Amino acid sequence: MNLTYIWEILPSLLSGASLTLQLFLWTLVGSVPLGLIVALGLMSKFTPLRELLKFYVWLIRGTPLLLQLIFVFYGLPILSSALTLPRYEAAVVTFIINYAAYFAEIFRGGLQSIDKGQYESAKVLRLNYWQTIHKIVAPQVFKIVLPSVGNEVINLVKDSSLVYVIGLGDLLRAGNVATTRDVTLVPYIVVAIMYLLMTAILSYLLRKIEQRYSYWK
Repeated sequence: MNLTYIWEILPSLLSGASLTLQLFLWTLVGSVPLGLIVALGLMSKFTPLRELLKFYVWLIRGTPLLLQLIFVFYGLPILSSALTLPRYEAAVVTFIINYAAYFAEIFRGGLQSIDKGQYESAKVLRLNYWQTIHKIVAPQVFKIVLPSVGNEVINLVKDSSLVYVIGLGDLLRAGNVATTRDVTLVPYIVVAIMYLLMTAILSYLLRKIEQRYSYWK
């Protein structure tokens, strides 16, 4: 493997990796709180809201992310020019909507796993609603959902490569450009190593967080 060649293509690959990480971070910032809100809505006693959110989750989880990207970037402008989004914004919006649906189901499962008796015990201890959530419910739910959330976070890094379909210059696209131009698989090997490094770092951080909350049995 030619190290000089790797050094030459590294700037473009790092630029692509930067876009990948930006998409990753914006998706997490938007999808985690939105997923929690949707999860609470799925547990709502207000039937129209609950059914609407069920349909949203079913629709998003039942269709490929790649197809959703194509629809948001290419399809929405056909419906109305006011719905036209730049490539990057279209990718961020699509990823947030997609991952929020998955996080919503994870959070809903975690919230429903808490025994109702714990809420009653909190009342006996004279804890108000927010104290109950903060001191009793949230730490347990966090521990329950963390492994599943961690899996989705790792998947998010890999799913980010799908933005090539709308022409964004992410890490994989940068590698593909170099491979096509130079007729060599070396860029793909470097790209694979960079993805492995990112997922390895995330896996390490997630394990540390799980250990931090391991005292909740």
